[in-house]
Amino acid sequence: MNPKNIHIADYNYDLPDERIAKFPLAERDSSKLLIYQHGEVSEDVFTSLPHYLPAGALMVFNNTKVIQARLHFRKASTESVQGALIEVFCLEPALPNDYQLNFSQKGSVQWYCLVGNLKKWKEGKLYRDIQMPNGEKMTLSCERKGLHGTSHIIEFAWDGDYTWAELLDAVGELPIPPYLNRETQESDKTTYQTVYSKIKGSVAAPTAGLHFTERVLHALDEAGIDREELTLHVGAGTFKPVKSEEIGDHDMHTEHIAVRRQTIEKLIAHGGEAIAVGTTSVRTLESLYYMGILASQGKEDLHVPQWMPYDETVSCQLSTVNSLKALLSYMDKHQLDVLHSSTQIIIAPGYEYHIVRRMVTNFHQPQSTLLLLVSAFLKGDWKKVYDYALSHDFRFLSYGDSSLLIP
Repeated sequence: MNPKNIHIADYNYDLPDERIAKFPLAERDSSKLLIYQHGEVSEDVFTSLPHYLPAGALMVFNNTKVIQARLHFRKASTESVQGALIEVFCLEPALPNDYQLNFSQKGSVQWYCLVGNLKKWKEGKLYRDIQMPNGEKMTLSCERKGLHGTSHIIEFAWDGDYTWAELLDAVGELPIPPYLNRETQESDKTTYQTVYSKIKGSVAAPTAGLHFTERVLHALDEAGIDREELTLHVGAGTFKPVKSEEIGDHDMHTEHIAVRRQTIEKLIAHGGEAIAVGTTSVRTLESLYYMGILASQGKEDLHVPQWMPYDETVSCQLSTVNSLKALLSYMDKHQLDVLHSSTQIIIAPGYEYHIVRRMVTNFHQPQSTLLLLVSAFLKGDWKKVYDYALSHDFRFLSYGDSSLLIP
């Protein structure tokens, strides 16, 4: 069956609201761990994870850091009417379009944003008076500069000798998932970040990583598990529901990735196989295979289109190791220590995995592209996993419990 003809309704299940974890557990690593191994399902606690992994295996984590991407402005008030509240949700940098460059800018930046209560903001600039942690007062403005697809190009400008990263930290709000149906709390600033988060850029956490603690990471080291990190900045599109009947009519969002030379060399040393922590790591690792194919064809742009994996003339052109070696050659040619690229890959039933052999992941929303990814990994056996989780009091979604999937 052509994956484009898959009906998303076939990937539905009943998720009662009370099964959605609204808050994390007090101890991250005390969450439950479902183990799917060669068709058999059992359960344990997350601290036991290292016992289920083979010594010498390579485990790959996404070290992205969630930014305080939600900003509020209020239109000018009159004596009798308070100005309308406008929410600006930063999605990804527009000018400069490099994350690190953008965060280090002073004076002004442009971002692609979603705007809440747009009908109340017809034109002109919005202003917000803010106080920095050192007590200094200043003004932040925002102005609409045009459209980019469904996003608005917003220019932020400010006085004072501060970087955009410092501004966001001072006035932004952490964007917790909409399905939690609650306001962001101060505690979310810690609990909605992985303990190994480093590179700012995501508007949603790679939530499979939220279960890891220094204790578990140390236990992995003690068990002889090799660890590597990469970066995929998670966009708001991760929550985008599949609204079309067939997934062929669903447009995947673009995500930006960064992978160090050392990580690719380590993958090659491990025979092109890895354990992925989270679906973001899965999408990055699997995209590397197709980027290697593009590099082997002499392409300069290594962006992975949504349906590239299902093109029969592409899918098995190279072995995994040879594809990764082609990426190294590309990096040599361009004198790169870090590969920066982007991917729109959709992983759905019919997809053949090239790098990921085991997966640590949470429990995902019904009719989501993440559930399609899990189904592809388990060769359609996702219902067994979800039926078990629902009948054994597992907690679902971002702050919920975890699973280890071994097909």
